[in-house]
Amino acid sequence: MKDISSFRLPYGDHPSQFGVLRIPKSFGRSPIIIMIHGGFWQSKYGLELTDPLAIALTRRGYATWNIEYRRVGESGGGWTGTFDDVIDAINHLSKLEDRYQLDLSRLVVLGNSAGGHLALWLASRNKAQSDEFKKTLLVPIKNVISLAGVSDLKRMWEIHSERGMDRSLVASFIGGAPQEVPDRYKLASPIELLPMNVNQILIHGELDDHVPVELSVEYHRRAIEQDDNVRLLLLPDMEHFKIIDPEASSWKSVIDSLESLLDV
Repeated sequence: MKDISSFRLPYGDHPSQFGVLRIPKSFGRSPIIIMIHGGFWQSKYGLELTDPLAIALTRRGYATWNIEYRRVGESGGGWTGTFDDVIDAINHLSKLEDRYQLDLSRLVVLGNSAGGHLALWLASRNKAQSDEFKKTLLVPIKNVISLAGVSDLKRMWEIHSERGMDRSLVASFIGGAPQEVPDRYKLASPIELLPMNVNQILIHGELDDHVPVELSVEYHRRAIEQDDNVRLLLLPDMEHFKIIDPEASSWKSVIDSLESLLDV
Protein backbone atom coordinates (compact mmCIF):
# COMPACT_ATOMS: atom_id res chain seq x y z
CA MET A 1 0.00 0.00 0.00
CA LYS A 2 1.88 3.00 -1.32
CA ASP A 3 -0.18 5.52 0.64
CA ILE A 4 0.39 3.84 4.04
CA SER A 5 3.47 2.91 6.07
CA SER A 6 2.92 -0.11 8.34
CA PHE A 7 5.00 -1.28 11.31
CA ARG A 8 4.54 -4.33 13.55
CA LEU A 9 5.86 -3.19 16.93
CA PRO A 10 6.09 -5.06 20.26
CA TYR A 11 5.09 -3.38 23.50
CA GLY A 12 5.99 -6.41 25.65
CA ASP A 13 7.72 -9.79 25.54
CA HIS A 14 4.72 -12.11 25.03
CA PRO A 15 3.96 -13.00 21.38
CA SER A 16 0.55 -11.32 21.69
CA GLN A 17 1.94 -8.08 23.13
CA PHE A 18 2.29 -6.11 19.93
CA GLY A 19 0.45 -3.68 17.73
CA VAL A 20 0.38 -2.73 14.07
CA LEU A 21 1.02 0.97 13.60
CA ARG A 22 -0.16 2.40 10.29
CA ILE A 23 0.63 5.97 9.40
CA PRO A 24 -0.44 8.00 6.37
CA LYS A 25 2.30 9.26 4.11
CA SER A 26 1.59 12.91 4.73
CA PHE A 27 3.30 15.85 6.39
CA GLY A 28 2.80 16.79 10.02
CA ARG A 29 1.70 14.90 13.08
CA SER A 30 -1.29 12.61 12.63
CA PRO A 31 -4.19 12.11 15.03
CA ILE A 32 -4.02 8.58 16.41
CA ILE A 33 -6.84 6.02 16.59
CA ILE A 34 -6.20 3.16 19.01
CA MET A 35 -8.10 0.13 17.77
CA ILE A 36 -9.11 -2.78 20.01
CA HIS A 37 -10.59 -5.83 18.32
CA GLY A 38 -13.37 -8.04 19.60
CA GLY A 39 -13.94 -11.79 19.77
CA PHE A 40 -15.22 -12.15 23.35
CA TRP A 41 -11.64 -11.96 24.63
CA GLN A 42 -10.87 -15.43 23.21
CA SER A 43 -7.47 -16.31 21.73
CA LYS A 44 -8.89 -17.67 18.47
CA TYR A 45 -9.82 -14.13 17.44
CA GLY A 46 -7.12 -11.58 16.67
CA LEU A 47 -6.47 -8.08 15.42
CA GLU A 48 -7.04 -9.12 11.82
CA LEU A 49 -10.73 -8.50 12.59
CA THR A 50 -10.10 -4.76 12.62
CA ASP A 51 -7.38 -4.61 9.94
CA PRO A 52 -9.78 -3.49 7.16
CA LEU A 53 -11.13 -0.70 9.35
CA ALA A 54 -7.61 0.36 10.36
CA ILE A 55 -6.45 0.50 6.74
CA ALA A 56 -9.50 2.51 5.68
CA LEU A 57 -9.01 5.00 8.52
CA THR A 58 -5.31 5.44 7.77
CA ARG A 59 -6.15 6.19 4.16
CA ARG A 60 -8.29 9.05 5.46
CA GLY A 61 -5.30 10.60 7.22
CA TYR A 62 -5.45 9.02 10.69
CA ALA A 63 -2.60 7.04 12.21
CA THR A 64 -3.95 3.76 13.61
CA TRP A 65 -2.51 1.59 16.37
CA ASN A 66 -4.30 -1.77 16.02
CA ILE A 67 -3.34 -3.62 19.17
CA GLU A 68 -3.14 -7.28 20.03
CA TYR A 69 -3.35 -8.44 23.62
CA ARG A 70 -3.27 -11.65 25.64
CA ARG A 71 -6.64 -13.35 25.55
CA VAL A 72 -8.33 -16.31 27.24
CA GLY A 73 -6.53 -19.45 26.10
CA GLU A 74 -3.09 -17.84 26.25
CA SER A 75 -0.64 -17.63 29.12
CA GLY A 76 -1.53 -14.57 31.18
CA GLY A 77 -4.76 -13.82 29.31
CA GLY A 78 -7.99 -12.89 31.06
CA TRP A 79 -7.93 -11.54 34.60
CA THR A 80 -5.87 -9.36 34.91
CA GLY A 81 -3.40 -9.80 32.04
CA THR A 82 -5.74 -8.62 29.28
CA PHE A 83 -6.41 -5.40 31.17
CA ASP A 84 -2.70 -4.86 31.85
CA ASP A 85 -1.89 -5.36 28.18
CA VAL A 86 -4.26 -2.75 26.80
CA ILE A 87 -2.85 -0.20 29.25
CA ASP A 88 0.72 -1.11 28.26
CA ALA A 89 -0.18 -0.86 24.57
CA ILE A 90 -1.49 2.67 25.03
CA ASN A 91 1.38 3.75 27.26
CA HIS A 92 3.81 2.52 24.59
CA LEU A 93 2.61 5.29 22.29
CA SER A 94 4.61 7.78 24.37
CA LYS A 95 7.73 6.02 23.07
CA LEU A 96 6.52 6.15 19.47
CA GLU A 97 5.03 9.63 19.15
CA ASP A 98 8.14 11.53 18.05
CA ARG A 99 9.64 8.89 15.77
CA TYR A 100 6.34 8.33 13.94
CA GLN A 101 4.96 11.87 14.18
CA LEU A 102 1.88 11.01 16.26
CA ASP A 103 -0.32 13.67 17.84
CA LEU A 104 -1.30 12.18 21.20
CA SER A 105 -3.36 15.27 22.01
CA ARG A 106 -5.77 14.09 19.30
CA LEU A 107 -6.31 10.50 20.35
CA VAL A 108 -9.41 8.31 20.13
CA VAL A 109 -9.80 4.78 21.50
CA LEU A 110 -12.08 2.78 19.21
CA GLY A 111 -13.17 -0.70 20.28
CA ASN A 112 -15.50 -3.27 18.79
CA SER A 113 -17.55 -5.82 20.76
CA ALA A 114 -15.21 -7.13 23.50
CA GLY A 115 -12.82 -4.42 22.34
CA GLY A 116 -15.59 -1.90 22.98
CA HIS A 117 -15.69 -3.19 26.54
CA LEU A 118 -11.95 -2.66 26.89
CA ALA A 119 -12.14 0.80 25.31
CA LEU A 120 -14.81 1.96 27.77
CA TRP A 121 -12.98 0.33 30.68
CA LEU A 122 -9.79 2.15 29.69
CA ALA A 123 -11.66 5.45 29.89
CA SER A 124 -12.25 4.79 33.58
CA ARG A 125 -8.50 4.46 34.20
CA ASN A 126 -7.99 8.21 33.82
CA LYS A 127 -9.13 8.43 37.42
CA ALA A 128 -6.81 7.55 40.31
CA GLN A 129 -7.29 3.89 41.18
CA SER A 130 -6.43 1.57 44.04
CA ASP A 131 -7.52 -1.90 43.01
CA GLU A 132 -6.30 -5.24 41.66
CA PHE A 133 -4.96 -3.90 38.39
CA LYS A 134 -1.20 -3.49 38.36
CA LYS A 135 -0.81 -0.95 35.56
CA THR A 136 -1.31 2.80 35.50
CA LEU A 137 -2.52 4.65 32.42
CA LEU A 138 0.09 7.27 31.49
CA VAL A 139 -1.41 8.54 28.22
CA PRO A 140 -4.66 10.42 28.95
CA ILE A 141 -7.81 9.23 27.18
CA LYS A 142 -10.35 11.90 26.28
CA ASN A 143 -12.35 10.23 23.50
CA VAL A 144 -13.84 6.75 23.13
CA ILE A 145 -15.96 5.15 20.41
CA SER A 146 -17.64 1.85 21.23
CA LEU A 147 -18.87 -0.20 18.26
CA ALA A 148 -21.38 -2.73 19.63
CA GLY A 149 -19.41 -2.80 22.86
CA VAL A 150 -20.00 -5.14 25.80
CA SER A 151 -20.66 -2.32 28.25
CA ASP A 152 -22.20 -4.51 30.97
CA LEU A 153 -20.40 -7.77 31.75
CA LYS A 154 -22.97 -9.07 34.21
CA ARG A 155 -25.85 -8.49 31.81
CA MET A 156 -23.88 -10.13 28.98
CA TRP A 157 -23.38 -13.20 31.17
CA GLU A 158 -27.11 -13.21 31.97
CA ILE A 159 -28.06 -12.96 28.29
CA HIS A 160 -25.87 -15.95 27.44
CA SER A 161 -27.52 -17.86 30.29
CA GLU A 162 -31.06 -16.90 29.22
CA ARG A 163 -30.36 -18.05 25.67
CA GLY A 164 -28.75 -21.31 26.70
CA MET A 165 -25.48 -20.12 25.21
CA ASP A 166 -21.93 -20.51 26.41
CA ARG A 167 -21.80 -18.65 29.71
CA SER A 168 -18.08 -19.30 29.97
CA LEU A 169 -17.26 -16.56 27.44
CA VAL A 170 -17.56 -13.88 30.09
CA ALA A 171 -16.80 -16.10 33.08
CA SER A 172 -13.52 -17.40 31.65
CA PHE A 173 -12.42 -13.83 31.04
CA ILE A 174 -13.28 -12.54 34.51
CA GLY A 175 -12.45 -15.75 36.35
CA GLY A 176 -15.92 -16.76 37.46
CA ALA A 177 -19.66 -16.09 37.27
CA PRO A 178 -21.12 -12.85 38.71
CA GLN A 179 -22.21 -14.59 41.90
CA GLU A 180 -18.74 -16.10 42.35
CA VAL A 181 -16.58 -13.01 41.84
CA PRO A 182 -18.95 -10.03 42.17
CA ASP A 183 -16.17 -7.58 43.01
CA ARG A 184 -14.38 -8.34 39.75
CA TYR A 185 -17.49 -7.55 37.73
CA LYS A 186 -17.77 -4.21 39.51
CA LEU A 187 -14.13 -3.40 38.76
CA ALA A 188 -14.23 -4.51 35.13
CA SER A 189 -17.71 -3.64 33.87
CA PRO A 190 -17.94 -0.14 32.33
CA ILE A 191 -21.54 0.40 33.42
CA GLU A 192 -20.40 0.02 37.04
CA LEU A 193 -17.65 2.63 36.57
CA LEU A 194 -19.76 5.59 35.46
CA PRO A 195 -19.30 8.47 35.14
CA MET A 196 -16.25 8.23 32.88
CA ASN A 197 -15.85 11.99 32.38
CA VAL A 198 -14.58 11.55 28.83
CA ASN A 199 -16.27 12.00 25.45
CA GLN A 200 -18.03 8.76 24.52
CA ILE A 201 -19.91 7.73 21.39
CA LEU A 202 -21.77 4.42 21.34
CA ILE A 203 -22.64 3.03 17.91
CA HIS A 204 -24.79 -0.10 17.87
CA GLY A 205 -26.77 -2.00 15.28
CA GLU A 206 -30.37 -2.79 16.18
CA LEU A 207 -30.08 -6.18 14.45
CA ASP A 208 -27.11 -7.22 16.60
CA ASP A 209 -27.73 -10.74 17.89
CA HIS A 210 -24.30 -11.25 19.48
CA VAL A 211 -24.15 -8.17 21.71
CA PRO A 212 -27.75 -6.96 22.00
CA VAL A 213 -28.38 -3.26 21.54
CA GLU A 214 -29.99 -3.11 24.99
CA LEU A 215 -26.49 -2.99 26.52
CA SER A 216 -25.63 0.30 24.84
CA VAL A 217 -29.12 1.72 25.44
CA GLU A 218 -28.95 1.04 29.18
CA TYR A 219 -25.36 2.25 29.45
CA HIS A 220 -26.35 5.47 27.71
CA ARG A 221 -29.34 5.96 30.00
CA ARG A 222 -27.28 5.56 33.15
CA ALA A 223 -24.45 7.72 31.82
CA ILE A 224 -26.87 10.55 31.02
CA GLU A 225 -28.34 10.26 34.52
CA GLN A 226 -24.84 10.93 35.86
CA ASP A 227 -24.21 13.87 33.50
CA ASP A 228 -21.58 11.99 31.53
CA ASN A 229 -20.73 13.17 28.01
CA VAL A 230 -22.11 10.33 25.90
CA ARG A 231 -23.97 9.97 22.61
CA LEU A 232 -25.82 6.92 21.30
CA LEU A 233 -26.18 6.20 17.58
CA LEU A 234 -28.53 3.34 16.73
CA LEU A 235 -28.27 1.81 13.25
CA PRO A 236 -31.62 0.18 12.31
CA ASP A 237 -30.41 -2.34 9.71
CA MET A 238 -27.00 -3.19 11.11
CA GLU A 239 -25.89 -6.53 12.57
CA HIS A 240 -22.86 -7.31 14.69
CA PHE A 241 -20.07 -7.98 12.21
CA LYS A 242 -21.02 -5.44 9.54
CA ILE A 243 -20.46 -2.58 11.95
CA ILE A 244 -16.67 -2.85 11.46
CA ASP A 245 -16.91 -3.19 7.69
CA PRO A 246 -15.68 -0.01 5.96
CA GLU A 247 -17.89 -0.91 3.00
CA ALA A 248 -21.04 -0.99 5.16
CA SER A 249 -23.45 1.85 5.86
CA SER A 250 -22.02 2.17 9.39
CA TRP A 251 -18.82 3.63 7.94
CA LYS A 252 -20.28 7.14 7.71
CA SER A 253 -21.27 7.02 11.38
CA VAL A 254 -17.74 6.02 12.36
CA ILE A 255 -16.15 8.80 10.30
CA ASP A 256 -18.63 11.44 11.47
CA SER A 257 -18.00 10.40 15.08
CA LEU A 258 -14.24 10.62 14.72
CA GLU A 259 -14.44 14.01 13.07
CA SER A 260 -16.74 15.35 15.76
CA LEU A 261 -14.42 14.16 18.54
CA LEU A 262 -11.30 15.52 16.88
CA ASP A 263 -12.91 18.71 15.53
CA VAL A 264 -11.85 17.87 11.99
